[in-house]
Amino acid sequence: MPHLQVITSTQQPTSHSLTQVSPHLRPLDLNQINQQLDSATAQELVRWAADTFSEGLVMSTSFGIQAAVMLHLATEIIPDIPVIWVDTGYLPAETYRFADELATRLNLNLKVYQSPISPARMEAVQGKLWAQNDVESLNLYDSIRKVEPMQRALKELKATAWLAGLRREQTDHRKNLRRLERQGKQYKVLPILYWNSKTIYEYLTKYDLPYHPYFDQGYVSVGDWHSSRPLTLEDDNDRDTRFKGLKQECGLHLPLTQGEAQSLDSSTL
Repeated sequence: MPHLQVITSTQQPTSHSLTQVSPHLRPLDLNQINQQLDSATAQELVRWAADTFSEGLVMSTSFGIQAAVMLHLATEIIPDIPVIWVDTGYLPAETYRFADELATRLNLNLKVYQSPISPARMEAVQGKLWAQNDVESLNLYDSIRKVEPMQRALKELKATAWLAGLRREQTDHRKNLRRLERQGKQYKVLPILYWNSKTIYEYLTKYDLPYHPYFDQGYVSVGDWHSSRPLTLEDDNDRDTRFKGLKQECGLHLPLTQGEAQSLDSSTL
């Protein structure tokens, strides 16, 4: 059975069983390491991250269309790695069932983080932020329901590095990323950064892994039920199907300014 832990505020997480690493990790030379790792396979990069960051290594998932790839890739090498899932409370029913399926099949050490403010309370106080046609309202929604829980997860799990399944072809921001980056206080490790849709399909097929069920309905990206739709011929980019096409990123994978980080650290949302 998968290890499932739901955390809304201050529950203490359990650690995973990897060799202890010093909490005072010396700064890494990103330019040098990226040159060394540029031609490494995705599996080699995960092994390097496990050796380098040990107990400080976590990963994130959204249980999106192709989530099974990174979950399988990482847990084949680090079976007990903490898997952070930020549950906004607005995910489609199919996503929750897909998450249960993968968590059971891959025996995930799943850490579910949620905003301390319930969807009902947020709507009563802030209104339906996702229904507004301005980026400011969408950013506030993402800050409350996604960014704050993720920052709390990284802090409580004492993460020094974070495995993520970002790919260059997904958004304008991601086109300029390297396989090892620094975001806030953590290093971000991106094993499948160079992969494309064909590579993803081949991996899923090789290991008989499922797509999210919305894939068969024409979705290429899926998040909250109110902010995702199928791809159409008029769309220039896959991410046009999210956030009404007003923005490409939800904020989880964008650098925080010092002011934003301080605000999140002291957030009582």
